[in-house]
Amino acid sequence: MEIKEIYELWLSKAADDQDLIDELNSMKDKEDEIYESFYRELKFGTAGLRGIIGAGTNRMNIYTVRKATQGLANFLNKKYEKPSVAISCDSRIKADLFAREAARVLAANGVKAYISRELQPTPVVSFAVRELKTSAGIMVTASHNPAKYNGYKCYGSDGCQMTDVNADAVYSEIQKVDYFNGDIRLVDFEKGLETGLIEWIDDSVYEKYLDRVQEQTVNSDVCRGTGLRLVYTPLNGAGNKLVRKILDRIGVKNITVVPEQEMPDGNFTTCPYPNPEIKEALKLGLELSEKTGADLLLATDPDSDRVGIAVKTADGYRLMTGNETGIMLMNYILSCRKAAGTLPEKPVAVKTVVTSKLVDRICEKYGCELKVVLTGFKYIGEQILLLEQKNEQDRYVFGFEESYGYLAGTYVRDKDAVVASMLICEMAAYYHKQGLSLDDVMNSIYEEFGHYLNRTESYEFDGSAGMQKMAQIMDSIRNTPPAEVCGYKVTEIADYLESYKKDIASGETEEIKLPKSNVLSYSLEGGGAVIVRPSGTEPKIKVYVTAVGKTQKEAEDIAEKMFAFMTDYMGI
Repeated sequence: MEIKEIYELWLSKAADDQDLIDELNSMKDKEDEIYESFYRELKFGTAGLRGIIGAGTNRMNIYTVRKATQGLANFLNKKYEKPSVAISCDSRIKADLFAREAARVLAANGVKAYISRELQPTPVVSFAVRELKTSAGIMVTASHNPAKYNGYKCYGSDGCQMTDVNADAVYSEIQKVDYFNGDIRLVDFEKGLETGLIEWIDDSVYEKYLDRVQEQTVNSDVCRGTGLRLVYTPLNGAGNKLVRKILDRIGVKNITVVPEQEMPDGNFTTCPYPNPEIKEALKLGLELSEKTGADLLLATDPDSDRVGIAVKTADGYRLMTGNETGIMLMNYILSCRKAAGTLPEKPVAVKTVVTSKLVDRICEKYGCELKVVLTGFKYIGEQILLLEQKNEQDRYVFGFEESYGYLAGTYVRDKDAVVASMLICEMAAYYHKQGLSLDDVMNSIYEEFGHYLNRTESYEFDGSAGMQKMAQIMDSIRNTPPAEVCGYKVTEIADYLESYKKDIASGETEEIKLPKSNVLSYSLEGGGAVIVRPSGTEPKIKVYVTAVGKTQKEAEDIAEKMFAFMTDYMGI
C-alpha cells in the first residue's frame, strides 16, 4: 500500500483519539509530514518501541501501542498456559493512556494485566515481574528523551529486558496484526477490573521493593547525624516518591527538592532534554545547590533508572560523569565490604564495553572478577541470571554502564536510580565523616591509578535521511578503519558485528564470543581507545573516547583532539 493510501486509511479509521484526528487533518497536502509519519512502522526490538508522539505508523499513539500489545498477547498465549503482565508508566505525555490501552488489549486476550495506579520508576516494573511472577512486563517510557517522545519497553519473565530471540518472536506476531480490520481485541478498562483480568498492583509490592533496595546498604547507619545537605530533582519524572522514601529510611533528612521539577510533567518545561548527563537539565538544581550550600546534587531521569550528580568543591560544583560516579561506587563498595568482611569469596562485577578501563584497575586491586558485556543494561542483567542459574547470585556485587546506569543487588534486572541514589548518598556521608568530599575521593582515585578521561559525543541524525546517513557512516569506517587517531597508533580493532578482534602488529584475529552488535572499537597506544556505535534507542551515532594523560588537563586536551579527529574522519 502506498504511503498516501495508508494516510487516507488512518484518516478514515482513527476515531478514538481527538488529538490524532486533529493531527491527521492538519497533514492534508503536507507531503513531507505524511511521509515522516507513515514511511515505516516503529520496529519492536529488545528495547521495545520508541518514537515521537503523534499520528501515523512511525509514531507513538494508541494504535501503535494496541498493535504491539496484541502481538505481545499472541506471543504470550502461545508460550504460557495462563500468561500475565505487569504494567507501569512514567510521567511522559499520554503514558498513563498507553499503559491502560495495553491493559485493555491484554485482558481482551485473556492475559492478566497487573497495572500500577500511578507512575513508577522503570526498575519497579522489573521487580514487579519477579515479585508477581508474571510472564512479562511493560513500561511506558522514553527514558531521558525530549518531551515529544514516548516508548514501550518490554521485560521477560526474569525481569530482564526482553532477549533478542523473544523480541524477534514478538515482532513477528506484531507484523501479522492489522490496525483496523479487527485483529486487535479490546475490553473496556472498568470491565476488565470487574472481571479480574485487570488488577491494580498492591502498594505492598512497592514496600517490598524498597525493602530489597535498603538491603543493599554497605554502611547502614552512616547517614544518620552527618549533616549531609542534599538537593534532589526528579526532573518532573517518576523518582520523586521512592527516592525520597529510601533516603528517609537510611537517615538522609536534609533534602531540598527543586520545586519546579518536583511534580510529574511530561512537557519538561524547565529541562527540554530531561537527561541527567546534560548540564542544562541540572541548571535549576545547581542554582538551588549554590543557594543552599548543598554538599551534593542528585538528579534522576524521568523513569528513574539513571542518576547524575554534582558535588561541592572549593570552586563551585563539579558534575561527575557516569563513569566517575560508577568508579567511585565500585571503589566504595569493594573497599568497604572487604574491610567489613562481607565481600563474597569470589566477587563478580559487570561493566559494558564502553565503560571506563579504570574499573578494571579497581577490580584487580580488590580481587574482583570483572565481566565485560555489550552496551545495554540487559546484558548486565543477563550475567546476574547466569550466576543465579548456578546458585551463585550472591557473588554479584555491582554493575554499571557509563550512561549513568547502576545496580547493586539482584532483586531487579535493570539499572536502578533508587538504589544508586541511596548508595551515592551513603557514600557521600561515609567520606563526609572523614572530612572528604566526593570531589576529593575522585581526585584521589585518579592520583592512585592515573587520569583516565572518558568522554562521549552524540551526533544526531533525524528522519529517514538521517537513518540512511548513520548506516553509511558505520559502513564507511568499518570498511576503512583508521590507522591512527590524532597521532596515536591503532593497536587493535574490534568489530562486534563481525565478531572479531584483530591485533594490528601481529595481524592475528580472535573471535568475540558475544552477541552481534554494531559496535566498532579501536584500542590506541598508550591505553587510549575510541568506540563508535549507533544508539539502539535514538537516531544518534555515539563516539566514546578514553584519553590517558599524566594530568587531568593533558587528558582533556587529548580527548578534544580525538573527538575532532573522529568527527572529521566520519565526515560529520
